[in-house]
Amino acid sequence: MLNQLILVGRLARDPELKQTDKKKKYSHITLAVPRSFKNMDGSYDTDFIDCTLWDNVAKNTVEYCKCGDIIAVRGRLQTNIYEKEEKKIYTLEVVAEKITFLTSKEK
Repeated sequence: MLNQLILVGRLARDPELKQTDKKKKYSHITLAVPRSFKNMDGSYDTDFIDCTLWDNVAKNTVEYCKCGDIIAVRGRLQTNIYEKEEKKIYTLEVVAEKITFLTSKEK
């Protein structure tokens, strides 16, 4: 069994480096990924996919990438479960394992 995905898209905002209480570095990025087919209006929709980056992957992405840059994300899907108002809430996130810097947005 394999849980691996590859996404290519533009950073929707500048990445920021954060730290957990235990001093572990992380960053949340949003990747704008255009769909490969046209909608009913004849244009391409874009999906905005949130990804979590950890440690050196997060640090390097924050250091070298800005909003509008095209990157490739190789990672995995991870489910999380928590309770809110006595109901179980299920979330799905992309955890990036490798980032490849493809192009920088022209200034």
